[in-house]
Amino acid sequence: MQAMTTGQGDARLAFDQLLDTLAEVANRFCGPEWGLASPDDVAGGLRLVAHLLEGGLVGYFEDDPRQPVFRPIVTSTRKSLGDNADAVYFDAAVSAEHAYRVTGRTAGAVYVSFTVEAGGWDGAFPQRTAGVLNDTQFDVDAGGRFEIFVGGEPRARNWIGLDPDATRVTTRHYFEGERPAAAPPVPDLALAIEVLDRPPALPAPSDATVAAGLRRVATYLRTRTLTMSRPGEGDQPAFVSREPNRFPAPVPPGDHALAAADAAYSMAPYVLGPEEALVVTGRWPRCRSANVSLWNRHLQTYDYAHRRVCLNRAQTRLEPDGTFRVVLAHTDPGTPNWLDTEGRPFGLVFWRYMLPEGPIDTPRATVVTLADL
Repeated sequence: MQAMTTGQGDARLAFDQLLDTLAEVANRFCGPEWGLASPDDVAGGLRLVAHLLEGGLVGYFEDDPRQPVFRPIVTSTRKSLGDNADAVYFDAAVSAEHAYRVTGRTAGAVYVSFTVEAGGWDGAFPQRTAGVLNDTQFDVDAGGRFEIFVGGEPRARNWIGLDPDATRVTTRHYFEGERPAAAPPVPDLALAIEVLDRPPALPAPSDATVAAGLRRVATYLRTRTLTMSRPGEGDQPAFVSREPNRFPAPVPPGDHALAAADAAYSMAPYVLGPEEALVVTGRWPRCRSANVSLWNRHLQTYDYAHRRVCLNRAQTRLEPDGTFRVVLAHTDPGTPNWLDTEGRPFGLVFWRYMLPEGPIDTPRATVVTLADL
């Protein structure tokens, strides 16, 4: 049988470029250049790459602001970008050339917001947050249903404008319950987005459109790995500490890309020996929601579907004076508010406070031996 010849169109070239990007990321990002040396560390980097590849294919391959679709950014098995056990995130492509209507329901969420991401064309990492609309600024009916408008002519309420550089709208739905909201089954938010000016249906996929989608995926992968700062390099936001086991004062993130501008954050690495624990004390502030999460070095949550690796206010047992005492340890110390490190000697601890009111106490951490507990 005579072998068939494969066409060498633009899509084929883009596919080969995606494969080349994957190889380069595996060789550089998942290696000594980014501080990964041991087999387990390299495997952790490759796991992130696999999750990013899935995220790029789900969110960016078939993606057009003329026909946007809300898709989940992360799941319990696709983790990246600082995901959260108590939150469900969606995003969709948008453009200032159009106006959109978004509908959905809160489904019991204690905080809901929409942010506009600017820059980051064709799959690149966004440059900044260009606006936020939270549920104090749009109407929610008795059944939790809402309708907002994105872009177009300004409206007095239920509206968020689109920056000329707007590329995506991100949704945040925060919950405070005993079980992680991001673990299946995820609450049904009934999110939908439609273009108000209803442009014509897109043409059928072609060599050019498939090539463009593959290049968006490659750009998505590259700009979340190889173009990011190496460990210890680059400027850190004010809410990030480089000193292990010491938290900076919680502060708003400003227009930091993919951040909630109406929140306050604090993050620090933890380092623990095999017989050590980190005891963190503090007080939850007045706010809409708050939690603490454990991440690996790649900003991926630990396994919240099967372990207690995050705590929200509803899950936290308080002291008689209203303060909390959270314990990070490799094994269950038999104390309330244990966060399971999965046996990892190094990781990140991230605090979120949504719509905080007044000052926020900075969490205070002390390393102790398990015997001392």
